[in-house]
Amino acid sequence: MAFVKFIVDGKECMSEEGKQLVEAAKENNIYIPTLCNYPGIPPKGSCRICTVLISGRPATACTTKVTEGMDIQSAVPELESFRKSVVEILFAEGNHFCPSCEKSGNCELQALGYKYTMMVPDFPYMFPKREVEAWHPKLLKDHNRCILCKRCIRGIHNNDGKTLFAYGKRGDKLLINIDPETSKDISDELAQQAMDMCPVGAIIRKEKGFAVPIGRRKYDKMPIGSDVEE
Repeated sequence: MAFVKFIVDGKECMSEEGKQLVEAAKENNIYIPTLCNYPGIPPKGSCRICTVLISGRPATACTTKVTEGMDIQSAVPELESFRKSVVEILFAEGNHFCPSCEKSGNCELQALGYKYTMMVPDFPYMFPKREVEAWHPKLLKDHNRCILCKRCIRGIHNNDGKTLFAYGKRGDKLLINIDPETSKDISDELAQQAMDMCPVGAIIRKEKGFAVPIGRRKYDKMPIGSDVEE
């Protein structure tokens, strides 16, 4: 196992060569925000929030592997402004009403909204007409909250290794639906895993709500990333 040295925002770091930059930074108590990335599943780079500058050039930290001598900038005004804009776009593009959401306090998008002190987005709200899939016996899919991060497609599979979620429609009408065939016999544990993996409140496990009361949830007590940063 080879280890390499790299620099993030002037701090000298060390990690295993070839590791995801976002994970390598975490090992060195540096938080790089992301929404689509999730430990244990292949990175996609779809949300772009983890964008950093490597020797002055932009790259996504989740799809970039660390190498010897990398010089990375992350917590700089240029990138923080970009990340805030992405968060604002995601709020404006969907129908997010946090007070009524089961994931309030556990929602990564909501937590990033607080991190970047988002008040009123600079972008007009689109208020798209989207449905809620409630036909499944164990899962509810709220398309109004979905940010198309694809965590569910990449990370949730049945016993045959087939994904429980699938694309529907195309272009700006793209949706992620519950696949009726591969999801029909899932366990309660897998349903809960699907809900936990979703960074927002788009996937909800039925018949189990508010197990942890609002006010006692993860991001109610500490800001996102505070468990990584020194």
